[in-house]
Amino acid sequence: MYQHILVPVDLNENGFGDKAVELAVWHAQRSGGIIHLLNVLPGIHMAMVSSYFPKDAARKMMQDTQMKLREFAATHIPEGVQHVETVSEGKPWSTIVDHARQIKADLIIMPSHQRTKVDKLMLGSVAAKVVENAPGQILVLKPPGS
Repeated sequence: MYQHILVPVDLNENGFGDKAVELAVWHAQRSGGIIHLLNVLPGIHMAMVSSYFPKDAARKMMQDTQMKLREFAATHIPEGVQHVETVSEGKPWSTIVDHARQIKADLIIMPSHQRTKVDKLMLGSVAAKVVENAPGQILVLKPPGS
């Protein structure tokens, strides 16, 4: 079945990635696969962004996010299920696609945000761009009520 299951997680939205991780655990338990949790921090080292923060802010933000992702994993992934937590920086969709290639993900399970038509037109959808560009199988979970 699936050996490397990638689950992009947005830690800023409580409950957002829970169902995706639940499905990843189900698949990993049946196939002996590894769950790869990924959180993407958008552009914290870009010159334009970093000039507004103290020099140590980017490193602190990365450390805090790693700790939160570790806590998220401890809460949602049972003992005995192999998993890896990664915090990366960059454009969310391309960072997810790059990470999927790097770990040779054969399944990506990701939740989709509820977006307005204007948001989709102006910003595009991270999930849609991942579906278009990522390797392997991709399962996108729609938000409740969609």
